Amino acid sequence: VVFDTEKGMKVGVASPFLEAHTAVIDPELTLTCPPGLTAATGADALSHLVEAFTGRVKNPSADDLDTKLYAGKNRLTDVFARNGLTLLNTSLEAVAANPSDLEARSDTMFAAYSAGMSINTAGTAGAHAIQGSVGNLTHTPHGFGISALLPYVMRFNLPERVDEFAEIGRLLGVASPSDSPLEQAHAGIQRIEGLLAAIGAPLDVKSLGLSPDDFGFVADQAMLATRLTANNPRELSKEAVVAILERSYAGDRSWWEV
Repeated sequence: VVFDTEKGMKVGVASPFLEAHTAVIDPELTLTCPPGLTAATGADALSHLVEAFTGRVKNPSADDLDTKLYAGKNRLTDVFARNGLTLLNTSLEAVAANPSDLEARSDTMFAAYSAGMSINTAGTAGAHAIQGSVGNLTHTPHGFGISALLPYVMRFNLPERVDEFAEIGRLLGVASPSDSPLEQAHAGIQRIEGLLAAIGAPLDVKSLGLSPDDFGFVADQAMLATRLTANNPRELSKEAVVAILERSYAGDRSWWEV
């Protein structure tokens, strides 16, 4: 990611040729990690799992998979996402409560790795499209900008992804198959929000210092992140982004009509 100072925006550079060959996952390296950094990175990993699992299915060709990143979600990216969500469901709160819990640290790191493996093909979506300029304007960590947006982006996307959010509810142990799909989906979204709250991540853009006067600019910048907006399961427009920001600023977590 590079920062364009003239445009005031972050620009992502993605290519299969920039992929790491090996990832070394050593939880002991994170034991002295400040709580705020743990919370911000944990929130980001959680958002990766949610957005990859609920993103668009693009049915990529073999050539797409060989030459492009973010070719769309598929059965394998869903396997990684399910694994990561299950691990974070218990480990994220445990790490927040006891930063020296090595087993929980191991699980959060493996979950973050699973999230990375999932988004490398499935990609991220609306929350990431909007966060870039929010972070630039407020000088806040990426993960905290994401946590302040994710509850409202999930609610916006819910009409197009009831089944996926319902499965998240079951994976996280807060939904019963006997409940209606929509009830399960609501429970899943609320559990994600509960995890964010438990680690101390902000849940609204007002607390980040974003002004309503900037909503139009943020929406314009989000629309330039076409790789991310194109992956959002529900069509994103400038008006939709402004509505998401308004809800986040007000902390309005009522349900969008399904």
